[in-house]
Amino acid sequence: MTETSSLPITAREFHLAARPVGVPTGANFALVERPIPDLADGQILVRNTWMSVDPYMRGRMDDRPSYIPPFQVGAAMEGSALGEVIASAAAAVPVGATVTHFAGWRDYAVVDAATATPVDTSLAAPQHYLGALGTTGLTAYAALTDVARVEPGDTVFVSAAAGAVGSVAGQIAKALGAARVIGSAGGAAKTALLLDEFGFDAAVDYRQGDLAGQLTAAAPEGINVYLDSVGAEHLRVAVEAMRPGGRVALVGAISGYNGVNEVPGPDLYLAAIKELSLRGMLVSSYFPIFGEYIAKAAGWLADGTLRTRHTVYDGLDQAPAAFLGVLSGANIGKMLVRLA
Repeated sequence: MTETSSLPITAREFHLAARPVGVPTGANFALVERPIPDLADGQILVRNTWMSVDPYMRGRMDDRPSYIPPFQVGAAMEGSALGEVIASAAAAVPVGATVTHFAGWRDYAVVDAATATPVDTSLAAPQHYLGALGTTGLTAYAALTDVARVEPGDTVFVSAAAGAVGSVAGQIAKALGAARVIGSAGGAAKTALLLDEFGFDAAVDYRQGDLAGQLTAAAPEGINVYLDSVGAEHLRVAVEAMRPGGRVALVGAISGYNGVNEVPGPDLYLAAIKELSLRGMLVSSYFPIFGEYIAKAAGWLADGTLRTRHTVYDGLDQAPAAFLGVLSGANIGKMLVRLA
């Protein structure tokens, strides 16, 4: 183990200060400094260099049952992070290794080595392992290869298409043989980016209104596959535009995460008479194929098939602002916080 005299003795971490009512604010977060505990056998100390903020974290701020436990008021928050091992009591993970783990929202993390994943930084830049080579990329891949499988010649619609999952999903759809890929984003700058950088065939700007009319113009013969990260009006319009036998991957519903201005969802009678498939997914169910996905996606990154963007905030103290930015759509591609 590294000499303890050379190691930090305290770490900063964000706690949930209070549960939000509606849209969160900075007052819901508290930055706390705490002693770093001694390592137990099998543990490692990681100096976090990057952390992820993601829309699903909004649900964890509420005290309600879900697929993942809620954050506790007065306790440290968590999420995906990446960093360098600076002390180790686990033979399998040496000092100097770069690992991903789930103890984000802090600058130093003590984690069980069994829950950390060493990554190959010669394959891609480290931050890609929180984005295109991380769970966001895996979500897009699993959604379009299993949940709502893309077949050659399909027309595919992707919501939140300038975001972390959506920007990768559109490009994966093309790699899988989709004939036409349409993305939805907010604002002229983002819709232009979908066409000019991410390779979408058409883009709709939901801020301009008449989402149904815009989608009909972009796909007059309808769509086969829809990857939904928004819910509400987007899901309703997509179901209306679906061809018979169409497939929908229900990945998220960011439009309703704050519990305000909720819009009615789809007409499920249409789903019945069109014989549509609407299927939810949890990315954790696809962890067994993570290695398969990383091998493919790293190749796509290397040859230019897959292009990525990161929106980066610097410093742990900026993590709440980055998270609130994700909820308001301030990011292009993956939202990250650079810690060191």
